[in-house]
Amino acid sequence: MRAEIQNIVAEIEKSLDLLAQRMDYETAPHRLEEFNARVEAPDLWNDPEKARKLMHERQMLVDALDTHNSIRQELSDNIELIELGEAEDDSEVVTEAENALRALREKAAQKELEALLDGEADGNDTFLEINAGAGGTESCDWASMLARMYVRWAEKKGYKVELQSESAGEEAGIKSATYKISGHNAYGWLKSESGVHRLVRISPFDSAAKRHTSFSSVWVYPVVDENIEIEVSPADIRIDTYRSSGAGGQHVNTTDSAVRITHFPTGIVVTSSMKSQHQNREAAMNTLKSRLYQLELDRRMASTLEAHENKGEAGWGNQIRSYVLQPYQMVKDLRTNYETSDTKGVLDGDLDGFMAATLARDVSGKSRAEAQAGA
Repeated sequence: MRAEIQNIVAEIEKSLDLLAQRMDYETAPHRLEEFNARVEAPDLWNDPEKARKLMHERQMLVDALDTHNSIRQELSDNIELIELGEAEDDSEVVTEAENALRALREKAAQKELEALLDGEADGNDTFLEINAGAGGTESCDWASMLARMYVRWAEKKGYKVELQSESAGEEAGIKSATYKISGHNAYGWLKSESGVHRLVRISPFDSAAKRHTSFSSVWVYPVVDENIEIEVSPADIRIDTYRSSGAGGQHVNTTDSAVRITHFPTGIVVTSSMKSQHQNREAAMNTLKSRLYQLELDRRMASTLEAHENKGEAGWGNQIRSYVLQPYQMVKDLRTNYETSDTKGVLDGDLDGFMAATLARDVSGKSRAEAQAGA
């Protein structure tokens, strides 16, 4: 077997080892037997919420086992084909099996990443909010570039994207926008994008063609589903209606259909302006509940809470990622030091590398914290 293929086999086996660790492969068959016994109990659906949670946990274990075993079997089959082809001097069989192993390496690496998405709300849909920072037209244009980037990323994933609200910039771009992105693990992937994003480029709005630095903030929070209960007291909120408008101030509706909800205890303000007043009210309330749930998740992680409360303005010192288009091409994440010179690819939605690096960092950091807590 050629050295290149030996290295590919080693990478696949490493991914398999990590998948096995994430689900505790040694005890998985026994746990599955326990799940099967519990789901067959006649009183299972006496408590629907508990039953749904049990079925979900069982399915996650079944999927993890199936993924691990199928990759392991495919690896073994193709190694055998290569050995057989080499023994019979059949280069066509060898080439086909080697190509299958290259594809399997990509699949195993992807499954390894997905295995990191095991947080409480990682599997949920998500809201993504973009706000232009200081800098006027420059920042508004940058905010619209970010919106395009995330929409492109979501579409490549096969996710559904719905615009919840948008406020146009005075000359170009957007002041703010909120999207609902629906699909498996949407929140788990996008949660690492929360923070301030910095752009350096030659401004298309500057006749002197000088370099400008712009900032916009991105905040991500999970959609609250039926398994998550968030109570909002009517006394804690104020609901306002206003006339929604599109780019250039053109009125989209002739009635006050847009809805703004202010939550007094936290100061959170959410809006929805893309639908009827009834639909906007429901959408805004769902967004508020998701924001409140995100705060609860943050409280469980002191470092995350501190970052949220002290995020400050979208400007110097607060950025998580820099996008430099001039004088050289580079996008660099300041948390993980992951970087690429393919700025066009990133702005077209190629973000998985950045997300994967942050996920790996967060998991290793959590593991260290858990180890210290147990010491």
